[in-house]
Amino acid sequence: MKKLFSKKGMDLTTGPLIPKIITYTIPIILTGVLQLMFNAADLIVVGQFAENGEEALAAVGGTGPLINLVINLFIGLSVGASVFVARYIGSGEEEKTHQTVHTSMTVALIGGVICFLIGFFFSRTFLVWMGTIESVLDLATLYMQIYFVGIPASLIYNFGAAIMRSSGDTVHPLIFLTIAGVVNVVLNLVLVLCFHRSVDGVAIASAVSQVVSATLVVWYLCKRTKGACKLELKKLRIYPARLWELVRIGIPAGIQGSLFSISNIIIQSAVNSFDSAAVVSGSVAAGSIEGFIYVAMNSFHHAALSFIGQNIGAGKPEKIGKITGTCVMLVTVVGLALGAVAWIFADPLLRLYIGSNAEGGVTESIHYGMIRLQIIALTYFTCGIMDVFSGSLRGMGASLGPTLICLIGVCGIRITWIFTYFQSHHTMKTLFLSYPISWTVTVLAQLIFFLYLRRKLVKRKERERLLAYD
Repeated sequence: MKKLFSKKGMDLTTGPLIPKIITYTIPIILTGVLQLMFNAADLIVVGQFAENGEEALAAVGGTGPLINLVINLFIGLSVGASVFVARYIGSGEEEKTHQTVHTSMTVALIGGVICFLIGFFFSRTFLVWMGTIESVLDLATLYMQIYFVGIPASLIYNFGAAIMRSSGDTVHPLIFLTIAGVVNVVLNLVLVLCFHRSVDGVAIASAVSQVVSATLVVWYLCKRTKGACKLELKKLRIYPARLWELVRIGIPAGIQGSLFSISNIIIQSAVNSFDSAAVVSGSVAAGSIEGFIYVAMNSFHHAALSFIGQNIGAGKPEKIGKITGTCVMLVTVVGLALGAVAWIFADPLLRLYIGSNAEGGVTESIHYGMIRLQIIALTYFTCGIMDVFSGSLRGMGASLGPTLICLIGVCGIRITWIFTYFQSHHTMKTLFLSYPISWTVTVLAQLIFFLYLRRKLVKRKERERLLAYD
């Protein structure tokens, strides 16, 4: 393990592909699960132990799409950081790597402050626009305002972790998030059980844990990292050329994430249209369970992006197809296996979030949660394939193309579905069918674009080799 994960990271350009991708992705999967557990711990604690459990659960869970909408643009810039750190490491350009690292961390700090101001002062307005039901509006507003206090730290952690992963180091982000996750769970229980807090208690716990994870990432990059990825606080600044690279790749990625959030907000608004806390809490609980499947699959997005980025930097574009094919195969196996587990054990998993109102029976909230899981969990692997292609395309340097494909294939189809077919067939099942349909269409469009771009890069490299030979 020490040979694989040195202080300079892992070489992603040599060695057998499948074992190296698996070794690379396992820490990312565990990191994503822990990060998701921040929110899951909030949901479980308020759903089971708060005096206003069902309303608190609906309030906390219903804020997710809005939080993601506010921060996704800057999280997208971290994708740009991943691409170019990986590429410059692969090509051995240490000065450009150094500049990208310091520009990225400066952007994270500035972006975090901007997100905090927007989220803190406009939370209630956004929730009203989303059609949040009146009984949970005040609780949801309070949760969002406190949660956004920790957003600057969250962005710093995510940018720092992106830099580490691009260098091949996926272990240390996992270690740091594990520590922060323990802090989050302990504070959740203390504040809710001992001090009888509700959504404010779990929001405080989340904010504190985000500060812990960010502090550890910055400490490691400053004190323990060697080489061009080492962070020096006195050298934090924005290098215009490196910023343009982050913007060129990152802004389209951020817009894509924001568009996903907008489509999810519209879907959340459609869930709210049932005007039932049971429907909302059931959907929230199912969504949290699905999240664990998603983060496992999304690790292969990071693998495709980093492996392809380093190999292009090292002048090996011919490996693009094999890397992408391997990631697609692995994400399909993981998505199908975890989706089946979520469906088979749907009832006990949902009960972790929702207490039963009837001895031995299934509550109304659990019923609605099972409807959502039946549709999404069993088809979620298609979303994983979609994310792998997105990572591959961005690792290859594509920016606008993947965004336009997802804009039309995911957001366009979902929004059209909700405002047409769903209006005349107003059921939960009809609503959530929009997900697998949109994923499938998007994957087909991505595949066509991927084949075109791969062929273009390989031909360009062949021309360069012929010119060098002549």
